[in-house]
Amino acid sequence: MAISPFQQSDMSIGQRLWQINWSFVLLLGITASVGFGMLYSAANGSFEPWASRQMIRFTAGIFIMLVVAVIDIHVWLRYAYAFYVVSLALLIVVEFGGSIGMGAQRWIDLGVFTIQPSELMKISIILLLARYFYASRLEDVSRISHVFVPLILLAIPAFLVLRQPDLGTTILLVATGVVMLFLAGVRVWVFVAGAVATIAAVVPLWKFVLLDYQKQRLLMFIDPEKDPLGAGYHILQSKIALGSGGMFGKGFLEGSQSHLSFLPEKQTDFIFTMLAEEFGLVGGMALIGLYLLLLIYAFAISLRCRSQFGRLVGMGVSTSFFLNVFVNIAMVMGVVPVVGMPLPLISYGGTAMLSLMFSFGLLLCVYVHRDVQIGPGAADGN
Repeated sequence: MAISPFQQSDMSIGQRLWQINWSFVLLLGITASVGFGMLYSAANGSFEPWASRQMIRFTAGIFIMLVVAVIDIHVWLRYAYAFYVVSLALLIVVEFGGSIGMGAQRWIDLGVFTIQPSELMKISIILLLARYFYASRLEDVSRISHVFVPLILLAIPAFLVLRQPDLGTTILLVATGVVMLFLAGVRVWVFVAGAVATIAAVVPLWKFVLLDYQKQRLLMFIDPEKDPLGAGYHILQSKIALGSGGMFGKGFLEGSQSHLSFLPEKQTDFIFTMLAEEFGLVGGMALIGLYLLLLIYAFAISLRCRSQFGRLVGMGVSTSFFLNVFVNIAMVMGVVPVVGMPLPLISYGGTAMLSLMFSFGLLLCVYVHRDVQIGPGAADGN
């Protein structure tokens, strides 16, 4: 069914569903199924308590993704700022009255379920920056005054998330924002100045911002064997499990490090380690191959879009997904410090799964409306 650029914004719901990239949806299902299997293994051959709940969340996520995908892209443009304000308000609620778990204050308890506003903020930042720069001219972007506002809007939630504390999500927020600024055409000297400022801020950050356990993680990244039973325990056990898997692994449900409880957080942060122990290098590379296919689809969808807003949204979602995958896998290998970040579609998690599927819904919305032209006045309904 071919839809002309002039018809595409007025498509029916059925036509939009037909336009969805179903190959991408199939890849999501295959990747998520790997996660279900690993959560089944993490519970020693039981669907409870993790695999069954993850299946329900993924099913709900598919529904959310399709709903987001078929909404007119102009709606996301028009309400991007409102989405950011709501997410920021939820972060402020967490700051003053959030639920505490595992030493961090990151959640809002609604009784029936909890939400993690920092996950929603990852989506909000993408929509915010895409809305801000969608109609900017090159001469506008080159002015520091034009860049100052989005930098402040990025810094505020990053500061709130860091205070929770959640260093991993803070890094992801900032990195995604920086990439989107670059894609929007911000001059290179702004990034150089930012890098210099970051280097200059290292000592104050270490002394006054980072908590003791965060400092310990950074020190253990340099020398984990200094405290093998304390701060260095997680990464050392992860490396042992990765190495013991060999080429083809020990077999499904046969991972000794994970099933004898040596491997910490095997259902969340270190689930890739458990997969590599049970299925070896081949299994790990197969999962990375699935991620690579998803990223190729995501970046191709983004580049195919004719509107600046759609391209920025697509590239923002793609970049955030890539950084999340990269940091988690690099973390469990000891390439980067342990920052506590789940592996997308694989790790157990409620808000993380649903927010990821929401973001993929935005990506599919970009694909559905790939030929729609969005003019400078579109955000105001003109």
